[in-house]
Parts: sequence; structure tokens; C-alpha cells
Amino acid sequence: MPSRDPLSPSSPWVELSASADDWDAADPALLLGMLGQGLWIRAFEEYALELAGEGLIHGPVHSSIGQEGGAVGSALPLRSDDFVNGTHRGHHQFLAKAFGHVLPEKYDGLPELDDNVRTVLRRTLAEICGLSDGFCRGRGGSMHLQWREAGAMGTNAIVGGGVPQAAGFAWNQLHAGTDAVTVTYFGDGAVNIGSVLETFNLAAAWRLPICFFIENNLYAVSTPIGEVTGEPRLSARGAGFNIPSWRVDGMDALAVNLAMNEALDHMRAGRGPTIVEAEVYRYFHQNGAYPGSAFGYRDKAEEKAWRDRDALEQLRSHVVRRKLATARQITAVQKQVAAVMREIGESLLEPDPQGKPGQRRIKPTAWPDSSFVDAGVRGDLSELDGSRYEEPDTFSGKLTDRRFIDVVSDVIGRRMETDERIVVLGEDVNRLRGGTNGATKRALELFPDRVLGTPISENAFTGLGGGMALDGRFRPIVEFMYADFMWVAADQLFNQVAKARHMFGGDSAVPFVLRSKLAAGTGYGSQHTMDPAGILTTAAGLRVVAPSNPFDYVGLMNTALACDDPVVVLEHVDLYTTTGTGPVDDLDYRIPVGKAALRREGGDLTVISYLSMVNHCLEALDQVPQIQADLIDLRWLDRASLDWDTVEASIKKTNRVLIVEQGAVGTSYGGWLADEIQRRLFDWLDQPVERVTGAEASPSISKVLERAAIAGTDEIVARLKQIREAD
Repeated sequence: MPSRDPLSPSSPWVELSASADDWDAADPALLLGMLGQGLWIRAFEEYALELAGEGLIHGPVHSSIGQEGGAVGSALPLRSDDFVNGTHRGHHQFLAKAFGHVLPEKYDGLPELDDNVRTVLRRTLAEICGLSDGFCRGRGGSMHLQWREAGAMGTNAIVGGGVPQAAGFAWNQLHAGTDAVTVTYFGDGAVNIGSVLETFNLAAAWRLPICFFIENNLYAVSTPIGEVTGEPRLSARGAGFNIPSWRVDGMDALAVNLAMNEALDHMRAGRGPTIVEAEVYRYFHQNGAYPGSAFGYRDKAEEKAWRDRDALEQLRSHVVRRKLATARQITAVQKQVAAVMREIGESLLEPDPQGKPGQRRIKPTAWPDSSFVDAGVRGDLSELDGSRYEEPDTFSGKLTDRRFIDVVSDVIGRRMETDERIVVLGEDVNRLRGGTNGATKRALELFPDRVLGTPISENAFTGLGGGMALDGRFRPIVEFMYADFMWVAADQLFNQVAKARHMFGGDSAVPFVLRSKLAAGTGYGSQHTMDPAGILTTAAGLRVVAPSNPFDYVGLMNTALACDDPVVVLEHVDLYTTTGTGPVDDLDYRIPVGKAALRREGGDLTVISYLSMVNHCLEALDQVPQIQADLIDLRWLDRASLDWDTVEASIKKTNRVLIVEQGAVGTSYGGWLADEIQRRLFDWLDQPVERVTGAEASPSISKVLERAAIAGTDEIVARLKQIREAD
């Protein structure tokens, strides 16, 4: 018979309840603060639902009514330098954190609804209504609330989407030498999201000061948690990651507060992450002012049972019992905040001249100007003012033949020498004497503590890098071992990092650099060999750069690392072992954003390419000497950074264009570029734009089929000959 020894988790998992003695011993200011702020939040939410019912809020209003106890209980112990982020249902947590920032630390009696609190209420309501006075200038609405000054780093409409970023905030706090912490709020549905579990693991491995606050309201839209989760006590997840966890009744604000204080003590002592699960109940449906029973997935008896345990009523009863305030004083607070909300509303609204009697509309002057629509998608690059820009023909330093991969390693190491904020993270970057290709060799020699080998969890560590960048105290270089892995991290890369600056109002820098290699021709098959340029450049917030030689790599990487926008630096494995002209020891110059390079000149044809295909184009042009072509190495690929001056000047000279790329036609970068050239320069073209691309299919493992799937010198030669014969 096998022996069986019972196992127990390494970290505690407890259910915490507040006793009568706890309520008697609780600091009066704590109880009054939780009650007062809870009443403000509820009045705010009720008024927001009223406006939504009148059609005055465009988009959803995810009410938190019923869940205020979890918000005030957890947020009151936080400081302004502590960070929070949250979900699409995040008004209550955002307001609680903002109130904590503007209110004095101590006060007698119920907190005062002073001018600072009124400003928070007004700007939050304006944001939810999509108005220019909102915290994000109306771009965030109900689901994207951010006030960095208060440590409210942004709510998030993607379920679980903000959790990896919160780990980045916590990493920055830890490594900035503070005892500040981050609380990331998310719901029961997010507990089953892969990026959340990935972040549990990463935070535990790195002992980050982050509290994963699970607001378990029992339903993911209309699906009961018991139907989709084998263990509905969601804090049980902590045991699998060695994270101490607390489970509390979220309708008991004091119990939440006690659990949060224990979690804070653990995190501020440098002992790593925590989980707090608060079981709460949203009184209304996922969105709007109707209860869940109206949609058939809950019954009225269940809803009444939860309302009978209302967190604010419980707080009220204890405050009155302990004679900290009278019932009349509390009622007066309720009336006051309701009146303030109506006063705020009246400042934003006016009678609708085209509507029915009594119908209102948003004042036209309150809306953002329509010209603001694209402002802040990316920055103005003023951070690059004063840069020393160089090209080989202007460079005064020593040049020699350098291996491409050695230059990659050297320039990253050099920037880490001059900027202590730069941190490298990715899979195996801290192993193998410089990662899988040697790119981090110099960085490891100089700063091993700032080269972070991550778990295999692209969503988590990309989001963590995004959080580091949003906070701004550190500047991450995130490495994807292969470009195809961007699909694994697609939410964090496209939904979060690329959109963050614009979504939160246009002012927040996102100094994030992603390095990734293209590996077509290496035999790694369909899931490791794509050219992602055509996909990456569809994301408006990303700048994309593609160096083709060692000299350019230094200048372009330096510019990327100085830029306050997220930049993807594409590299091709074919270039790593090649040699080309590069600097001997001057690694401090830059190459401007939006500047292409003319690699060869001729009047017959304009050839446009990037990365390793530039060398293939040179080889092909040597084999077809009858065609004298301009060869443009784009270097910068994204829509905002593309060098149209160079492209237009060449096309106006040659009147013919050939775009050359290696990868599959379905994810083609050249498809967009050809369309844009024909839109801009149609009158200058003597024929449609020609293209060389790979096949429709992704490259296969078979050497023969792989070669057939990608473009190279032979395909360029064949197309050049066709162009020559057509003359």
C-alpha cells in the first residue's frame, strides 16, 4: 500500500470576521470615515444611474451600489503614495482612493463634504459623462478612471486586464526603496483569467508588495460563480502560489478593514503579495438600474437577503449605537451629498430645446472639442529635444565592422550605465550568458540585478512592464523571444500599453520598449517565424522601428529608450551573426524618429523595404543591373513615424514603386503601405504599386516548404525582371 502524508499550504489562508468587541474597539474616526465616504459613494452612484436612465450618459454605467463596504474598508488604510487600479466596475474604489487623498488624516465627526471632495465628485461625474472636465478629459468614461496624483492608476474594461500592470507598479515601489504598496481590485470572473493567475505567480516569485483584492459579487454578468469554478472560495487560489490570503464578508466594512490592515503589515514589511477576498453583492444588474431578478438569473428573495445585510446600514447602526453621530446627523449627510450631486449635475446640464418638457441635455460647452479626438495618441517627442543625431557620413567617432548581436548587447548595456531606470525583463534574459541570442550579455556583466528573468507568461510580464512605464520611475525593455508571442500578450500590448496614453487623457507618458526577433528561415515553424510589422503598425499608440545594420541599431535603440511613447524594436535573427559598419566606442548618438535611409540611388524604380530584406534588395539589384533604383530603408514603420518626405521625393522621381517584405501576405505591412502610397501619390504613379511578399501560409518546419513561404533575394530578382520586361 502506498503511504499518504497530508500536505498543508506554506502560507496561511484564513477567514476573518469582526466580533462585537472589534466594533466596540474600532477607532471612531475609522467608523465615521467609512460611513461618511460610503454614503457619498452611494449617492454618487444613485445619481449616475439617474442620469443614465435619462440617456445622459453615453455607454454603460456599472454601478457598485451594495459593494461600498469593500471599497471603503480597504481604501481607508491606504496612503496617497499607495496605488490602486481596478475594473469596469470601479467607481467606488476610485472615489474611496480619491477621497483618501484629499481628506485630512484625522477629523472629528463625520468627514466634511468640502470643496476638495466636491471637486472629486464633479470631475468623476464629468468623466463618466464623457466631458472635458473629467479626470481623463472625457475619454475614459465609466470604465477608465485615472487620477495619478491620488494614486488611482486606472480602472480597466478588460476583465483582469489591469492586474499585470499593478504588478509593475508594485515592482517600482519596491525597487524605489519605499514601503508603498499596490492594491489591484478585480472580480470573481477575473480569477479564471490566465493573466491574473500568471501575475499571482510572478508577484509571489518576486515578493512584490501587491494586494490582489478579489471583489467576489458571486456573478460574472449573469453566470453564478459556482457554475464555472470548482472552488467558489476564490481566495483558495492563494495557497497554490504561496500567497497569504484572507476571506471576509464584504458587507462587513470593519472586517474588510481589519483584513486589509493585516495584509498591509505583511506587504510593508517586505514579505511579498497578499490576497483579500471580500464577498459582496451588487444590487443591480451588470449595467444599469434594474436588479438581476429582472433578467431572471437571480430571485427577489436572494436580493432582499443581501440588502438586509447592507454594509452602510451596519455601519450606521454601530455609529449610532456608539453615539459617534446621531441618526439625524447621518440623515443630514445623506441629504447634503444628494443635494451636492444635483448641484453638480445642474452645472453640467440644461433643458433640451428640442426635447420634451422637462428633458435635459449636456451643455454643449461641457463636451470636449471634436478636434481633440486624436490628440495624445502619442507624444510630441519634445523629450528628444537636444539629441545628438548622427548618420555614418556625419559621425566623427571611430567606425569598424561589428557583429550585429554584439552591438545589440553593447548599446543596451551602455544605456543601463547612463540611466539607472532601465530594466530588462523577459524569458531567459538572465541566463545562457546573455539570453538565447546574446542580446543581454553586456547588461548581465554590468547590472545583473536589473536583468530580470521572467516566468513563461508573456501577458503577465508585458503588463508588468506596462505598469512600470505608466508609473514612470523605471523604463522597461521587455523581450519577446519570438515575435509570434505578441499574440499571447495581445491584451497587454494592444489593449493596454498601446492605448494607455490616449485613453487616460493624452498626457501620461508610457516609456516602454519591446524587443522582439523575427526568425523566418530558422526551421521553427508556424508559431515562431512571423513578421509582425503589419499587425503592430495597426495599433495607433505604438511606434515601430526596424534596424537593418549595426550603426542604425545603436542610434535607433537609443532613440527608442529616450522616447516617452511605447516603441517596438524589431530584430531579425538573420542579422544577428552578420557584420556591418558600427561604432567602436561611441554608443550615445541617436537617429531621429521618422527618418528613413536611402541605401542606393537610381531613377528607374523606388524599392521600399526594412530589416533583413534591405540586404536582400541590395543583392537583387546587383543581379539586375539594368534597373537603377532608389532603395529606401524605412527604419521607422508606424503611421506617425514613417518618412513620407523621402518616400514622396523618390516616387516623384521614379514614378514606380516596389515594396519588399519577407512575411505572409495576410499579415503584410506592405498592404497598408501600398494603399497609402496610392492614396497620397496616385497622380505620380505610372503603374500600380508592385509588391514582393511571402506566401499566404505561415512558414512550415519542412525546409523546402519554409523557403517557399517566405520571400528572399530570388523572389525580388524575379519581380525586378518582370518589371524590366514590362518596359
